[in-house]
Amino acid sequence: MKYIVVGVLMFGVSIGLMAQDESASRDNTPKYSNEFMNIGVSARSFGMGFTAVSFVDDVTAGYWNPAGLNKLGSDHQLALMHSSYFGGLANYDYAAFATSVDDESKIAISIIRFAVDDIPDTRFLVDVNGSINYDNIQFFSSADYGFLVSYARKLPILGGIDAGGNLKVIHRTVGSFSKAWGFGFDFGAQKQINKWKLGLVARDMLGTFNAWSHNTSEVEEVYALTGNDVPVNSVEVTLPRLILGGSRDFTITEKFGAMASLDLDMTFDGKRNTLIKTSLISIDPKAGVELDYKKLAFLRLGINQFQQIKDFDGATSWTFQPNFGVGVNIKELTVDYALTDIGDLAPGLFSHVFSIKVDFNVEE
Repeated sequence: MKYIVVGVLMFGVSIGLMAQDESASRDNTPKYSNEFMNIGVSARSFGMGFTAVSFVDDVTAGYWNPAGLNKLGSDHQLALMHSSYFGGLANYDYAAFATSVDDESKIAISIIRFAVDDIPDTRFLVDVNGSINYDNIQFFSSADYGFLVSYARKLPILGGIDAGGNLKVIHRTVGSFSKAWGFGFDFGAQKQINKWKLGLVARDMLGTFNAWSHNTSEVEEVYALTGNDVPVNSVEVTLPRLILGGSRDFTITEKFGAMASLDLDMTFDGKRNTLIKTSLISIDPKAGVELDYKKLAFLRLGINQFQQIKDFDGATSWTFQPNFGVGVNIKELTVDYALTDIGDLAPGLFSHVFSIKVDFNVEE
């Protein structure tokens, strides 16, 4: 019980401190720091509208809800994912490995990379003689990294509950010009009641802090010529958020089954462009459905990212992002695919997402 109490108290303290000086937070704290950590992982979850908190039961739980690691169905599990954004300009990659500590606990390590590579550095395109020399062009990457170390354990309270936590390390680089290191914590819990699955995740519980340092000597001259301010060392804070989820399994026939899921992503930093918003809390609902044939083949549909868009004439309208996915499970191998933003109903570009998962069992 103490793990749950400590987790809730820590999250409550962070929300209380944020509300205590709300105006200062809005002025000094970026609302969208480390947004690459909110993209998600696993084509299965992408296809289901980016829901997962209540039903995730594999290695990807290290990202969605560390408590779900307790339902790991094999001794070891490996997952890989790749997707591209902005017409292939940016690449998003994920890898994770999970294993059992004992019958009551699991651990996992996850790595996320979101990057734009091969950006040309043209500062030295014109040499000292005033001639253009294309050989002087160098290339660099703007990359964001997230490292998660997850631990989950079964607790004998409330008739049995799964709890877990993440130690989160963030590293962001912009070539040799800037870099940042950040640290944070997540806490999650899951509980199953009959066919209903319930989940809760408190992300960035105490705020995830990124400390930026800039190599100003690299850009000072260029910034002065272009009239830009030279960057200074600073600290970003990713504010806490709470995600509640619920899902339920259904039996259609002997061979066909279904699962419906709903996640409520809640932030506490004022009004955001979400379906439900107040001065205290903004709620972004996400929903998904998964149909399966004997747990071997899967068809998924999802909806998320409800936003209000203002047109040029001042009129407003609602948009949303529909998602589609399929999957196949062949013994120890699971392959999933998702297509996000079907029909371009949301401002974001669609993306193809591929992921694989491999189970490894130790022979006794």
